[in-house]
Amino acid sequence: MRALLVVAHGSRRSVSNDEVRQLTNELRVAAGQEFAKVECAFLELAEPSIPDGISCCVSEGATEVVILPYFLSAGRHVAKDIPEIVASARDEHPGVTLRIAPYLGQAKALVASMLELSAK
Repeated sequence: MRALLVVAHGSRRSVSNDEVRQLTNELRVAAGQEFAKVECAFLELAEPSIPDGISCCVSEGATEVVILPYFLSAGRHVAKDIPEIVASARDEHPGVTLRIAPYLGQAKALVASMLELSAK
């Protein structure tokens, strides 16, 4: 079973974390059969943590977890922190494929989305 784990930074503002959860709900519906499970996790300041998010997916039967960094640029969190956390999780979940997808800022559709937003 494939799972998608959307990883955001996390915020002290619960409303911001709820926005990520709402996006995750929308992705879950849109994913259809592509991902049997779609969840979110946070690097810091909110729950669940990334390791807990991965463990949740695995405990529900995921044999592959795609980690999607919900970040616009390749700062320290994308380049170092998330890969280190995922590497540790690989040790805890042998036999499960953990793959980090490109971060959101690399999406080609982002330019069109930004223009669409600015036209409103």
